[in-house]
Amino acid sequence: MTVVTRKITRRAIWMSILVIMASVATAAPQSSGAVEHPAEQLFLDLGKVGLSTTRVYHVRDAHIDRPGLHLTLEDGTIAFTEDILNRVTGALFQGEGEVLVLPPDRAERASLALFTGSAILEEKITFAYLRFNDATYRDLQPNLTPTNDATTFLSKRGAEASELASADALRLLMSFAPLLPTSTAAPATERRPDRLLHARLVGVRLGAFDLLYDSQSPEQVQVLQLAQNHGANYYDIWMSFSPKRRGEANPVADQADADSFIIPAYKIQARVTPPRLLEAEAVCELHVLEEGQRAFLFELSRYLKVTRVEADGHPLEFIHNPAVGGSQLARQGDDLVAVVFPRTLKAGERIQLKFIYGGEVLSEEANGLLSVGARGTWYPNRGLHMADFDLKFSYPPGWTLLATGKREAPSPGESAHEELQSHWVSSRPIPVAGFNLGRYVKATARSGNSVVEAYATQEMGLEVPKTTAASAPGKDLPASSMPVPAFRSPSSPAHNVQAVADRTAEAMTFFSQRFGEYPYGSLALTQAPGPASQGWPGLVFLSGYAFLSHEELASHNLRPSDAALARQTPVHETAHQWWGDLVMWNTYRDQWISEGLASYCALLELEARDPEAFHLVLDAYRQGLLQAKDNRHMWEAGPVTLGQRLNSSRLPGGYEVIAYGRGAWLFHMVREMLRDAAVTEHRTGEEPFVSILRQVQQKYAGRSITTQELLRAFAENWPRSLWFEGKPSLEWFWDGWIQGVSVPTIELRNVRLIRQKGEVWASGIIEQKDAPEDLVTPVPVYAEASGAAAVFIQRIFADGRETSFRVRVPAGARRLVLDPHDTLLRRHG
Repeated sequence: MTVVTRKITRRAIWMSILVIMASVATAAPQSSGAVEHPAEQLFLDLGKVGLSTTRVYHVRDAHIDRPGLHLTLEDGTIAFTEDILNRVTGALFQGEGEVLVLPPDRAERASLALFTGSAILEEKITFAYLRFNDATYRDLQPNLTPTNDATTFLSKRGAEASELASADALRLLMSFAPLLPTSTAAPATERRPDRLLHARLVGVRLGAFDLLYDSQSPEQVQVLQLAQNHGANYYDIWMSFSPKRRGEANPVADQADADSFIIPAYKIQARVTPPRLLEAEAVCELHVLEEGQRAFLFELSRYLKVTRVEADGHPLEFIHNPAVGGSQLARQGDDLVAVVFPRTLKAGERIQLKFIYGGEVLSEEANGLLSVGARGTWYPNRGLHMADFDLKFSYPPGWTLLATGKREAPSPGESAHEELQSHWVSSRPIPVAGFNLGRYVKATARSGNSVVEAYATQEMGLEVPKTTAASAPGKDLPASSMPVPAFRSPSSPAHNVQAVADRTAEAMTFFSQRFGEYPYGSLALTQAPGPASQGWPGLVFLSGYAFLSHEELASHNLRPSDAALARQTPVHETAHQWWGDLVMWNTYRDQWISEGLASYCALLELEARDPEAFHLVLDAYRQGLLQAKDNRHMWEAGPVTLGQRLNSSRLPGGYEVIAYGRGAWLFHMVREMLRDAAVTEHRTGEEPFVSILRQVQQKYAGRSITTQELLRAFAENWPRSLWFEGKPSLEWFWDGWIQGVSVPTIELRNVRLIRQKGEVWASGIIEQKDAPEDLVTPVPVYAEASGAAAVFIQRIFADGRETSFRVRVPAGARRLVLDPHDTLLRRHG
């Protein structure tokens, strides 16, 4: 199985990530001197605040309402926290209460039911720890009365409250940073609404779980739970959504979905000292888009220690957790760095930021094979936003360094013992920058004007286990690549390095002819340890398994479909150069586009060479959806639009099966519909599916795309013979197939052939089983005559469980056949 670090899309997304960290205490910041550093002191205060001895009450019939959720404290004791900046920021409740959350759509209801057994969240609670940044304390006053057991309550719950406080310290720091003392007088500015409620609840039936309302998150309501499966930790996201606004048909994101700042360029100088050390200085220009901000969040690996942050040459306060390992790392993921300015900033300001940092983020997995543990977080970044990169590296002789961008003229040392220098500059804005280092054997091939280089070592290296912690909505940590089987092999990747280069050059030519010129000039494929592969702009981290020959793969007794997938890995990663790197996805709900499309484009290339293997892999994707795990079928993990949420304690590995398997099938269904329409309407020329994708690439190159935008691109070119209910809209496909999960069984019943006045008509019923009642499926109907191949008649929209039809068929027709060429994602009886 392969995994890729991808992106965190917007500042508001970071708020979601902090909820994922709720069960782990936030570590102390790296900066020092609480008196001189007010932001640090505020962060520490927020992270250790205790319960006030004068704010313990009996509470009865109190209601805490936020859009999309309702929390009731029916009867019990509640204690509020001590003041911070003259504000009450939390409370601890014990007693009887209830929480009610109504998911807004079928996908979220199904997600909730997967984890709780119910399509709505209506749970009795006995405990709640609350953190908030608004007037919750004031609003609850009418429901509070004095209590006689304050001392007893505080003695039992006080320590617990202090321990829980640390989880929200960084999020609350972002809220209260503008209230810190300023270095200069500044007029008050209007800021976007910032309202947070984070409740750690203990339910009678469901145990401990987290409830969040965050006005600054694109999806303001989230419910999630820490769970285990066979000893591995998962953060199961039961539901995540934007509450409906009055008069709106569908949930939408808040205005917080807009960026509050951008970084258009990075300049990074790094010294790499194998086998572990990276030291770097990163300079970037911060463009402020929103008034009134003082704090900004960046992602940087917790294994890298920040020693200094500057703004236009002046030191800034910063907060970054020290490195931790083991289960904490699995639960929390990479750390966030908060950078705090001494004043509020104005929209339009441009500030040069400099980060100085270093740490042990490398490891040597085999002789000459390094692993960059912070592959996507080795520099302070904010996700896959397009930027220009200027990267300079120093490293010892004997090693080869490859990075994203165009390689400038090398500057080797004057002696064999002098450090080497490597300089890489992006020729166009790219979403992420990375590098790899090894003692490689090199092979070269060409595709038109583009050079393809493959780099491999003599040894495979150790397997790198996949993290099991699910990310928050939008955190997009593991945007995976082609799933391949994990096994050990004594083979040497270097023996087949030329074959990998040649194979990749062929794939590049295939894709360039269909989707437009290769966007990055050259492509380097560098061996990475374990089964994981990643396709970044101009640089592929390629699993050593992908370097094995046909014979070596066959010697491990792999299934033919697994062997085919392993061989397709370089092709899949090459497809990502267009789909995922040049055209990005917008949010975690659109990430399936990149993986599904890269998988299917790799299948297109396979089909051109080996049609039998093409169908073999497609069938393997189908069987993956139908396989059972822990008494559930993998298709039950959810629709493709749940993204990384599909990896859960209920169905580990759900993301890979759904995003790749179902995603590829969705594109296959669209392609085959378009091909049938071309036959019906007697159109010739380039295949419509390919033509539309090239239009998408031209329109969205250097930008992100949503699922709805992709559907509109197809709808604008949708043939009239495929219009459902007289409209070119693909909403039926969105509702039933993209937002749906079913793999239906489709059968013919009651077929009759009627000859009237020299014509032959066929009637019957198309039945859909194992599917929701409103599923719409465009079923291809064929007619067979004696001794002749089946002839395509038309696509009939099966709407619901049973659909009656009557169609004209050729005179010699003897029977009807549904979908003989396997163009639908369906079960075979």
